[in-house]
Amino acid sequence: MLDISNNSVKNDIELSQFKSYQIILKCQVKQAPIYVMLGCFVVLLIGLFLPWTQNISTKGYVTTRQPEQHPQAIQSVISGRIEEWFVREGDFVNQGDTILHISEVKAEYFDPNLIANTTEQLEAKNQSRTSYDSKIEALKKQYRALDEGLALKRQQTLQKLVQERNKSSMDSIDLEVFRNNLAIAVNQYSRTKELYDKGLKTLSELQEKQYKKQEAEAKVSVQQNKWINQQNTVGILTIELLAIEQEYTDKLAKSQSDLQSAISAKMENEATIAKLKSTISNYSMRQQYYYLTAPQSGYVTKILRKGIGETIKEGSDIAIIVPDNYDLAVEVYLKPNDLPLLHVGNSARLRFDGWPAIVISGWPQSSTGVFNGTIVAIDQYISDNGHYRVLISPEVADRPWPEQLRVGAGTEAFLLLNKVPVWYELWRQLNGFPPDFYQSGVDKEEVKLKAPIKSIK
Repeated sequence: MLDISNNSVKNDIELSQFKSYQIILKCQVKQAPIYVMLGCFVVLLIGLFLPWTQNISTKGYVTTRQPEQHPQAIQSVISGRIEEWFVREGDFVNQGDTILHISEVKAEYFDPNLIANTTEQLEAKNQSRTSYDSKIEALKKQYRALDEGLALKRQQTLQKLVQERNKSSMDSIDLEVFRNNLAIAVNQYSRTKELYDKGLKTLSELQEKQYKKQEAEAKVSVQQNKWINQQNTVGILTIELLAIEQEYTDKLAKSQSDLQSAISAKMENEATIAKLKSTISNYSMRQQYYYLTAPQSGYVTKILRKGIGETIKEGSDIAIIVPDNYDLAVEVYLKPNDLPLLHVGNSARLRFDGWPAIVISGWPQSSTGVFNGTIVAIDQYISDNGHYRVLISPEVADRPWPEQLRVGAGTEAFLLLNKVPVWYELWRQLNGFPPDFYQSGVDKEEVKLKAPIKSIK
């Protein structure tokens, strides 16, 4: 039956007469399925060589790139008490529209005429500045007058001193003359007395000579006293000159001290005026903060402080405003293992929540309902979740992203890498290798070996 013997029975027996042989012929396998399987195998083999776009799949959400386009909180610069609201949640406001009115809660600002009263203080200080200017000018004039008086008094005393010294000199000359006359009188008296003793002169002549001698002695005594008095007058004038110098030095020092005190008081007054001006400016600016305005146009999405009469602190959040005009971007996070494969400028395909799409990650050109994007930024530091943040912006040349898209919407991103055959991608997936594990077409740089440096003997 196996037809493996050299002695076949086909020539001796008619097999078609047997019923079992006829049943076996009916069960013979058909050739069509074999061709179908062979065709599928060929198609599958050809498909393994089709191009496949490697990609990194990740999730993220819609955001904006510009800092001023993010949702922001409206804050109060000063502490206050809520008096009146001018908006409701969901209202659209233009830049500069009033949102809230608050009143003061600090005691130093309760005065309703605070600016007017402070302005009066400033005017008073300005008037006192004029008084200080007049006082300073008067003190300067006083100082100049004292200085001129000192010079005049010094010159006057010096003139008197010169006169008295001249008189003293004249008295000294006269004294010498009288002393000479006295010497002559004494000499004449002595000779007359000798002659009188010899009887050659009379007593009257002797008495006359004695009278002249006594008269000369008196004149010498008088002249000597006069010269001494004149010397004393010169000494008194010298002392008086020193006293004048001391007196006017004290007066000038006191005048200079008063002048410096007036200048110092004026400087303090100027500082007070500047401080009051700054205070008035601060009060005016503070009153402008009683009305909180919208920093930019947008929608008031959430009010954090509610009610009337509630107290708020400076820097506290009051409401959230979302800009009405913003440039969208997508924020996704990647594992550190995928980060070296991406560069700024790589393409990406995006599927937004709420927009149906058919995504074929390996053949992005065959996907429908997806939107194109370009990587514009990759963080240089890792985030708190252990991944790196990547920003994706719309491609300018491609169709725009949906207008109904809002910040915070969920997104599924496919970051496109190199194109490889399907068999390579299957092999990479089975082995768990990252994309672009092997880089082709990279020429290794030849390492040039330098000749060894000869040792210096």
